Amino acid sequence: MRVTRIFAAAIALVSSFAMANDAEQTIRKTLETLQLEVPVDSVAASPLNGLYEVKLKGGRVLYASADGQFVMQGYLYQIQDGKPVNLTEKTERQAIAKTINGIPSAEMVVFPAVGETKSHITVFTDTTCPYCHKLHAEVPELNRLGIEVRYVAFPRQGLGSEGDQQLQAVWCSSDRKAALNKMIDGKEIKAAKCANPVSKQFQLGQSIGVSGTPAIVLESGQVIPGYQPAPQVAKLALAAK
Repeated sequence: MRVTRIFAAAIALVSSFAMANDAEQTIRKTLETLQLEVPVDSVAASPLNGLYEVKLKGGRVLYASADGQFVMQGYLYQIQDGKPVNLTEKTERQAIAKTINGIPSAEMVVFPAVGETKSHITVFTDTTCPYCHKLHAEVPELNRLGIEVRYVAFPRQGLGSEGDQQLQAVWCSSDRKAALNKMIDGKEIKAAKCANPVSKQFQLGQSIGVSGTPAIVLESGQVIPGYQPAPQVAKLALAAK
């Protein structure tokens, strides 16, 4: 009898795996017809029976039915201990944190914390953006509060724009910090053309949902769109540890 139960369980497990694999392939074919701008990283069953979680490169999440006939974007909540938990946001933040925190420091413009580094933020910036200038003026205060500021490029008017050219000049400078300071102060800088990560960082920003600057990404993967005063940013950054 026990052997029979084990055999039946094994058949059920194989059948379940095959169904899941079929669903993944079906969903992937559906998504191909949608011609998404961001590649699909993975397709797996979600916590809700019958609904599949589609993770896109960069961290954003979609949901699809097993037959691939329905695809939706939105938040999936689960009630835990009487409180709603945003499962979508949790998944997206984990993926974004992994992506953003994995950017090599050599590809960023880094303003280190003064003394002990208590946390860090990654800022998508554009040198032609007034609110980026306002945030940059408060970087020394953030550094004093123990927050390391890591800049990545996001030419808000697209590749080939004035902002794109300025950001490339900054990233091609031998002293990026000094170049960024001068550019934000309205001073012209000259730098020879070089291989740089500006377009790659712009595409990365788009893949995680950045549409404007400044966009602040906390260590936890939470994305804060727009300018926030230094004390508020520091509070959020320290809470995200």
